[in-house]
Amino acid sequence: MKGSQDHILKLRLKKMIIEVCEKDNITPEELTDDVELFSENCCLALDSLDALEISMGLQSDFGIRLPDSKAFRRHVTTINKLADFIQPE
Repeated sequence: MKGSQDHILKLRLKKMIIEVCEKDNITPEELTDDVELFSENCCLALDSLDALEISMGLQSDFGIRLPDSKAFRRHVTTINKLADFIQPE
């Protein structure tokens, strides 16, 4: 199953991002699957330090290592795209 179709994976990703970025005032349900995570439209208000925390969380929780900032920007755009990267099929 493709990651963007896997609701459990997407919930895990949302919880991990909220936890590692210490955004305790946001619930996973408030974070939509297709919003650009690092945009003004996202309820998380993420910055570059949060990007580092998300990268470390991906490595810790999912065994995913993104080698550089270009790879990060390519894959960590929305919950759906990130889920598809982790679980392509």
